Amino acid sequence: MSQNPILRRCVACKKVLDRKYFLKVTRDFQNGVVFSGGMGRSAYLCPTESCFEEALKRKRLQKALRCDVHSSVFNMLQKQLNTCIYSDTEA
Repeated sequence: MSQNPILRRCVACKKVLDRKYFLKVTRDFQNGVVFSGGMGRSAYLCPTESCFEEALKRKRLQKALRCDVHSSVFNMLQKQLNTCIYSDTEA
């Protein structure tokens, strides 16, 4: 019997996919907002430039996590996005 994939929705484009295709941002009560990991309130984002810009412009991460998201988190997301795009073009 095969397992059903764990589906999540992108906060920017609202596309529903398996969670392994998304970048994860989590609000942790001890560490604040952290990138890729941990338990707590989470938001998922497609690894595309358009979804990143939409989330930044319309404050989609702040609304989904129900807290302020520092620019350092957006910088880490931008770096991760660049490595995802770079690795996709190499393959």
